[in-house]
Amino acid sequence: MQKTRTESKVTTSGQFGRERQVNWETLRLSNDFLFGKVMQNPELCKELLQRILPDLQIDRIEYPELQKEIKCDIDARSVRLDVYVKDDQEVVYDIEIQISDTKEIPKRSRYYQSMIDLQLIDRGQHYKKLNRSYIIFICLFDPYGKGRHIYTFENFCREDKNISMGDEAVKIFLNAKGILDDVSRELQAFLDYIAGQKPDDIYVEKLETAVREAKKNRKWRHEYMTLQMRDQENMEIGREEGREEGREEGREQGILGMVSALRDLNIPDSIILQKLQEKFFLSKEESQNYLRM
Repeated sequence: MQKTRTESKVTTSGQFGRERQVNWETLRLSNDFLFGKVMQNPELCKELLQRILPDLQIDRIEYPELQKEIKCDIDARSVRLDVYVKDDQEVVYDIEIQISDTKEIPKRSRYYQSMIDLQLIDRGQHYKKLNRSYIIFICLFDPYGKGRHIYTFENFCREDKNISMGDEAVKIFLNAKGILDDVSRELQAFLDYIAGQKPDDIYVEKLETAVREAKKNRKWRHEYMTLQMRDQENMEIGREEGREEGREEGREQGILGMVSALRDLNIPDSIILQKLQEKFFLSKEESQNYLRM
């Protein structure tokens, strides 16, 4: 009974609740939350990795943590990974969905790589224990503007491209809006589906079925709506803090303007000090600080 009451509260709390309900029903796989849930199916996740990395032989994958969150210390920026898995060879994969071009993806991939590496070895362990890793961003835009469907980056020697650095860290950026004939038909079908098309492909059919089933999951639906409302609350807090900062800045400018105007009229500082305390409810010390500015 408690679950029913909670569900009702989320979905019927005015226009905001109705908007969240519509959003859930119309979500596509390009939504990072839904993508993370669908990729909890190991067969679907494994096949996606094989389409992206056809040269690898992946027998099975496992989930160290679902939507893994990494935070090293209180001052570090935390990272929540959409899909974090490893295969039977201990190779680690992080797969992210990115809808909008924030112009920061290359450096975000660098940060994700560093955070993942910190989790892979404990203090005192040898660096050679670092797993081979793939950071994969699936984008609904072209991150490098060259029309490619796939951009793969590894570290090579600038003076001799035949020399690999050997750090076993690979970053891949997929572009669902690519125009070149540079990927397999299978990967092309997946990217077309992410872009909103419905190609004739068995794997895409499986994904479509998984998306429909995910939307029937009341627990996931409730989790999504809760996260959306939390994001909305955080945005409101941020806007209010911004307004408060603006008010404070405007008040300070008003005080300084008054000080300047009174001084232009050759009003003694002792009188200005008194006026500041009366008009702006400042202490004597605070008023004196403004006179020193």
